[in-house]
Amino acid sequence: MKARLDAIDWHILKELQDDGRMTNVELARRVGISAPPCLRRVRALEEAGLVRGYRTLLDEKQLGYDVTAFAMVGLHSQTEADLQAFEKKVAEWSFVRESYMLSGEVDFLLKCVAPDLQSFQNFVIGELTAAPNVDSVRTALTIRKTKDLPVVPIEEERMG
Repeated sequence: MKARLDAIDWHILKELQDDGRMTNVELARRVGISAPPCLRRVRALEEAGLVRGYRTLLDEKQLGYDVTAFAMVGLHSQTEADLQAFEKKVAEWSFVRESYMLSGEVDFLLKCVAPDLQSFQNFVIGELTAAPNVDSVRTALTIRKTKDLPVVPIEEERMG
């Protein structure tokens, strides 16, 4: 069941998604309510699972991760047990930052970061293609990031 949210809830979610580090007082000011009910609403949104957590976004290039690449992985078998085994393996690889199971010709899309091209190649050859049940791997190196927005598009009309 999808959550029933009012305009203030949507506004809180948008503000938190844009800046999860702001104080409750600042959040309350931005959404136009006092701090105590704002905190109650935030806690209710967290308890309902709508707010899954808070993160600090790091600049991978400044921290020495110069390569961002995508790996498109095809598996020999797509039985549930084989899919789960591959997902478990993916969870062990630190270079893989995001993983999506897809429909169509590619079974998984992996977003990877690595310090340099050699490290990424070593990962692809030594770990990814060598993993059980992996049939094919195609890679694409990114040239530059052209859009980087929060996960959920919250339209202004939802916020009243």
